[in-house]
Amino acid sequence: MAGKNQTHVTEFMLLGFSHSQPFLFALFLAIYLATLLGNSAILTLVSLDPHLHSPMYFFLSHLSCLDICYSSVTVPKILANILRPQATISYHGCLAQMFFLMGCAGAECALLAVMAYDRYAAVCQPLHYTHAMSWGVCVVAATSCWLWGLLDSAVHTFLASRLSFCGAAQLQHIFCDVPPLLKAACSNTRPSEVALHAASVFVGLSPFLLVVVSYLRILATVLGMPMATGWRKAFSTCSAHLLVVALYFVTANLNYNRPSSSYSPATDTLVSALYCIVTPMLNPLIY
Repeated sequence: MAGKNQTHVTEFMLLGFSHSQPFLFALFLAIYLATLLGNSAILTLVSLDPHLHSPMYFFLSHLSCLDICYSSVTVPKILANILRPQATISYHGCLAQMFFLMGCAGAECALLAVMAYDRYAAVCQPLHYTHAMSWGVCVVAATSCWLWGLLDSAVHTFLASRLSFCGAAQLQHIFCDVPPLLKAACSNTRPSEVALHAASVFVGLSPFLLVVVSYLRILATVLGMPMATGWRKAFSTCSAHLLVVALYFVTANLNYNRPSSSYSPATDTLVSALYCIVTPMLNPLIY
């Protein structure tokens, strides 16, 4: 590492797409428009319909807002780069994209855990639900999710800004994220790697475990219900959220915790597209 020539990077070349691909441009544009339309429709319905002014739909509106932010952070730049001879992004633009991407990721992990607790309170403690999920509690919980995500992304972005790059700065990716930056760096990446592993536990795994515990409690309560209609009502309120949780955490885990031995640019592009482009479109369809 010491023998390599470290340079001041002003931009990165993104090598996720080898050449102009009009088909991918049309596909990603259609997905992006569907994401904006579906999530905007949820936000509009929740705000206009008094029957949807409940904690479940309050958190769902925040999830839709996060999905819009997710796509808007990455897809417009991807669309601009697909049709260019050489896909690039400026150094500061890369850090900004990574900051907002990681912020949305951390916030969504926490929000899905909060939504799982909301379903647990509704099914397992219906008599105390109004008190447990009061509007004050909901506002504090949603705000905390956003702040938690931004705090996590600030740590990763600061550490990434300390990295050095040698020669031509090339990222085997379609947008800026922590794993490809670490692969391209020629300085000590240990602090960033430690932070990424810590985030996998505290930002990713911990909310997932809270979701699992909540749904185990829900399952135990549902199995104790005497009527089949009670089963159907309980599962109808939880099935959509459970499907979103499974889809999100599986793709997030593939994106950030795949073994380096299984890394390939094509696989990385596919996983990233599922994680940041396709998943935000599917959430409003599921709900």
